[in-house]
Amino acid sequence: MTFLSDELIWFLDLYILLILGYAILIMSSYLVLAYLSTKELRGYLKKNSFVDYEVLLTSEFAPKLSLIAPAYNEGMTIEENVKSLLSLNYNNYQAIVVNDGSKDNSMEILIKTYDLVLSEREFHPQIETKKIKGIYVSRNAAYKKLIVVDKENGGKADALNVGLNIAENPFVVCIDVDCILDKDSLLKLAKPFLESHGKRIIATGGVVRIANQCIIKNGRLVEVNIPDRMLPRIQVLEYLRAFLLGRMAWGRLDGLLLISGAFGAFDKEIAILAGGYSTKTVGEDMELIVRMRRYMLENKLPYAVSYIPDPLCWTEAPEEFKIFKKQRSRWMRGTIETLSFHKKMFMNPKYKLLGMLSVPYWTLFEFLAPGIEFIGLVITALFIIFGLLHWHFFILLLLFVYTFAVFFSVIALFSEENTYHKYPKQADFFKLLMAAFIEPFYFHPLTVYAALVGYKEKIMGTKGWGEMTRKGFTKK
Repeated sequence: MTFLSDELIWFLDLYILLILGYAILIMSSYLVLAYLSTKELRGYLKKNSFVDYEVLLTSEFAPKLSLIAPAYNEGMTIEENVKSLLSLNYNNYQAIVVNDGSKDNSMEILIKTYDLVLSEREFHPQIETKKIKGIYVSRNAAYKKLIVVDKENGGKADALNVGLNIAENPFVVCIDVDCILDKDSLLKLAKPFLESHGKRIIATGGVVRIANQCIIKNGRLVEVNIPDRMLPRIQVLEYLRAFLLGRMAWGRLDGLLLISGAFGAFDKEIAILAGGYSTKTVGEDMELIVRMRRYMLENKLPYAVSYIPDPLCWTEAPEEFKIFKKQRSRWMRGTIETLSFHKKMFMNPKYKLLGMLSVPYWTLFEFLAPGIEFIGLVITALFIIFGLLHWHFFILLLLFVYTFAVFFSVIALFSEENTYHKYPKQADFFKLLMAAFIEPFYFHPLTVYAALVGYKEKIMGTKGWGEMTRKGFTKK
């Protein structure tokens, strides 16, 4: 019995050290990323404070862009979204909407709203995709930039590959069709392609914000509001942390593994040479960036991936837990699949910072974190049952973790206030501040649960995205 007690005491001490060590490691990494992000953000704002984007708008050297927007059952928002795509402040671009076999009235809305007719347009596919039913153009000269492709359902990656095949311009901008873009989005997104400094820019991305309860008029965001419902409101805070305090730092380190699928620009040639979007993963946005970077590194080609902290894109976040769970479990499956496809890169010096830092970080703190947290909760519950838990230490640890979580959210909130200040109402600031205090008890457990569902779905061999119901934007 004494031997058993000694073993349990040893295990308890080891467990405490591991939990404390992991907590300190992840919190330290967050603080380092926040410091790097803040430094990079200040530099970016200083550098771009006097930029006249109108010069780029009228320049003959402005990059030619092809927007690709895959759509599946987006009837609730597709009219406003396409208006947004066609009203951007940019000259050299075309908008390609790919209807991926929608079962709703998306195609009918597009044909009626934009006066579409079948076209005999020819293209030479370089990536194999599902069958195309028809390519449509508008009879209205006001919509001359618009191309609509109707195809058999094959998933988002397949729809994006159709867009890559049809795109006529050297750079493609892939966007979720449920997004609303700021009018100068393309101007800001195109700028890095002109500032290569001897390296080929293969991709660039910008900040995505939550549009729930914002007011949209004629495809333009005219009033920014904080959602009344707590789930989307906390996602506003989450996106601030992810984009302002996370990706900004990875962009500075040139270690970005993800350009948001909601809005990102790519060098079409490199994207095609790397094989286009993979239909074998639901995380096609992350996987393509990793594969493009691998292609450049393995062929010893100088390159860079750029990141822009400007809020360029506004998207609708899930308001119901059922939809939220599907989204986050899919994100976890995509992360697992990408890391699995590219496991060769893990701690491999051949892939430089990407292999030695970025991939290990994502493995330890994105892929494994929910599982580690769940195992920790199970072990803690067992210790409570058997009366082995050091309650004083446990409560102190909980207070420490909670305080840090709130503190980190407040840093993100003040970073937004001191830079872009997209939420000017004082009431909105306090709503987000209150959300920061509620999040650890309400939102965080939901994300962990959804990630665990993602683990299960991956083990069970679940494929596809699942239905993502939209509520539509508020119109003025």
